[in-house]
Amino acid sequence: MKVIGISGWSGNGKTTLLERLLPILINRGYSVSTLKHAHHNFDIDKPGKDSFRHREAGATEVLISSAQRWALMHENRDEDEAGLQSLISKMTPVDILLIEGFKKEKFPKIEVWREKNDTEPLFITDNSVVAIATNATDLKTKLPLLNINDEKEIADFIISNLLNKAA
Repeated sequence: MKVIGISGWSGNGKTTLLERLLPILINRGYSVSTLKHAHHNFDIDKPGKDSFRHREAGATEVLISSAQRWALMHENRDEDEAGLQSLISKMTPVDILLIEGFKKEKFPKIEVWREKNDTEPLFITDNSVVAIATNATDLKTKLPLLNINDEKEIADFIISNLLNKAA
């Protein structure tokens, strides 16, 4: 399973890029999953539902299943936040695992960076950035600059450079 990050500061368009990139990679025959880091307390469950009540009653894990999908919720209660490798090991293997976030972890990343957001690019201090998806034309770097609005170009880069296959 090839792990590729879509990383960058909030508001630069990581999720939008992933939404556009996923169907292209899938249409080219790759199985693709995503792993998303959240910086805040989040809940995918609804108060009053049985699975929510199970967690509230103290269950460490609750797996909910239907004909359409299943989801496993794990409560960290007295544990530290799970590390990236631990989370990856819980996922079903696919051709490509796209990771959104985890910008401080070391794995190949495409940085999403827009001039208008006035943030310092990650590649300046993060040597695991392998390319930059950007709208800037004058960014000073030796890294490949990919057009943030051309998801086909970014898919080609992933396939040819990170999967080592012809795009």
